Amino acid sequence: VCFYLLAQMVGAGQLIKLLFGLDYNIAIFAVGLLMMVYVTFGGMVATTWVQIIKACMLLMGGTLVMVLAFSQFDFSYQNLMEKATAVHKLGPKLMYPGSLLADPVTAISLGLGLMFGTAGLPHILMRFFTVSDAKEARKSVLYASGFVAYFFNVIFLMGLCGILIVGQNPEFFEGGVVGGKLIGGGNMVAMHLAKAVGGNMLLGFLAAVAFATILAVVSGLALAGASAISHDIYARVIMKGKATEAKEIRVSRIATICLGFVAIVLGILFEKQNIAFMVGLAFGVAAAANFPVLILSMYWKGLTTRGALFGGYGGLISAVGFVVLSKSVWVDVIGNKAALFPYTQPALFAMPIAFLLAYIFSKTDNSVRASKEIEAFEDQYVRAQTGFGASGAAKH
Repeated sequence: VCFYLLAQMVGAGQLIKLLFGLDYNIAIFAVGLLMMVYVTFGGMVATTWVQIIKACMLLMGGTLVMVLAFSQFDFSYQNLMEKATAVHKLGPKLMYPGSLLADPVTAISLGLGLMFGTAGLPHILMRFFTVSDAKEARKSVLYASGFVAYFFNVIFLMGLCGILIVGQNPEFFEGGVVGGKLIGGGNMVAMHLAKAVGGNMLLGFLAAVAFATILAVVSGLALAGASAISHDIYARVIMKGKATEAKEIRVSRIATICLGFVAIVLGILFEKQNIAFMVGLAFGVAAAANFPVLILSMYWKGLTTRGALFGGYGGLISAVGFVVLSKSVWVDVIGNKAALFPYTQPALFAMPIAFLLAYIFSKTDNSVRASKEIEAFEDQYVRAQTGFGASGAAKH
């Protein structure tokens, strides 16, 4: 939650800084306070609606920018590719697999994080509690996957167009020198592209879409974190299930405020970090902390509560530890001379630790509770695969 929340906060701060000319720190405070107020008083209903609206706006806005930019190259992919590779400093290597050959370990680790981390992101998992049954959940995943695949292609074409339209226009560089520092940093290329192909009106629309997207994700993350603190930790662990609904809501609101201030502080510290890189870290942590427990609980009957706890905590601690000891934090943020962990992506190393700990502590759990949990797996498995016997939707 913290890593993904951090990425969105940095993006929001840079966006407001670019649009309104505000100081970055002031922009971060404004976004953090808005998020706290929104989640505290709006809750799940408000968060859901803003996510629905922003998704539609994002698909339309991104498609419009891509079509307008692509039209300048006669909708010819070959023409666009030839011109982009001709002006880019990498030349034909622009389409090479990045650091895959130079650093295959980091590339594989990032791939694992993006692939399995998606299944473990808390604000995405919460969406499964808003559908009526397993059939609707699967349909939602199918539609969402289709929209995501489509938009990845939109982003790819926008990137190539941005190389030519933004990268060759001195208007978007500080001092008016092409090849210098881009105004707003590399995270603002899409905003500059929108202005170049559609003027200030399209820039304003896409900025609103970007801000709504950031607000939706930040709200979902804050809500997921606050719900975990209030319902799982406070109500179930601390109060042993005896907490009243009013107290649980109050704890959730307090947790939202605390998470908001944490996000503000981290957003200020990580101002210079690339958003895409931080999102990759968030996916890596989710892949190590949440995914192993989820997949084992669905398909391995030997998993026990103790194994799930040690596997989840082991993946979380190891993933965060690897990130902190890597160059991205140990050198770039803390200021040390050399990183203690040589790679920047944790999934490849933290995921096996999580699986191993879950297996060991499940196999060594000989308690009566563990035996009952193993016996109950078959019923849970049939219910999960068929929906037979599952309870209906409930109001929250």
